[in-house]
Amino acid sequence: MATATIAKKTELAHRTSDGIHVCLFWNQLSSRVTVRVFDERTNDGFEFEVDGREALDAFNHPFAYAARSGLVVPSAFSGALAA
Repeated sequence: MATATIAKKTELAHRTSDGIHVCLFWNQLSSRVTVRVFDERTNDGFEFEVDGREALDAFNHPFAYAARSGLVVPSAFSGALAA
């Protein structure tokens, strides 16, 4: 019999501005923290893992953090990067 492990993600914070949603999640089983950015206008988004010590900074400045981390941010967010 196969067993499945279900990851329990807890949303720690959420904010929305101009149709862009930013969420901070914590995975209870792995103790990993992630930031998810989603643009409801374009249906585009990205998610990245962040060190827990930098979680609030990454949540407050996800585009700067993504750029600093070398993440490729979808071109739909180019206006948000310039702001």
